[in-house]
Amino acid sequence: MYKLAKFRLLRFAGGPIFWAKTVQVVLLCVVTVAMLGAGRSRYDRLGHELMCSCSCGQILLECNHVGCPDSARMINELRGQIATGNSDVQIQNWFVAKYGAIVLAAPMRGGFDNAAWIVPIAVFLLATAGTFGIVWLWKRRALSLAPAMPGISADILSAGPADPEDAARRDRIRRETEY
Repeated sequence: MYKLAKFRLLRFAGGPIFWAKTVQVVLLCVVTVAMLGAGRSRYDRLGHELMCSCSCGQILLECNHVGCPDSARMINELRGQIATGNSDVQIQNWFVAKYGAIVLAAPMRGGFDNAAWIVPIAVFLLATAGTFGIVWLWKRRALSLAPAMPGISADILSAGPADPEDAARRDRIRRETEY
């Protein structure tokens, strides 16, 4: 049986149809990855990395509230900075120098700004680990105290039926709640 399955696998993997389909899948993946960044201009990319300074809390190019006093001016400044030929980092630094770090939609990488990326993830992981640790300790403590507690058997702590009366009551509840 094993030799037959191995023979079929080798015959399938060595055939021209298999290799043609493999090449098609690889080309599809390469084209998909290559097109992920296509279609976004530098203006569009930088405009979505900046926030409007009117305190609306929206991305600069998507600020849509009526009568915004800042978005049109900032968009013109962005176009002007792109026209000067500065790099993306220089343009972002220019906006930070003029409006403060609050103008960035996401903190820049490097220095103290790394904390804005690392701290939320670390807090989530520590809280999750702490929760699992506390539940594990509670369960271990309850199981170790079970023999010392009068009137409580290990069956109750292990979620098993304590007596036949409870089992009968559960069966009656199941019967009465069926459709």
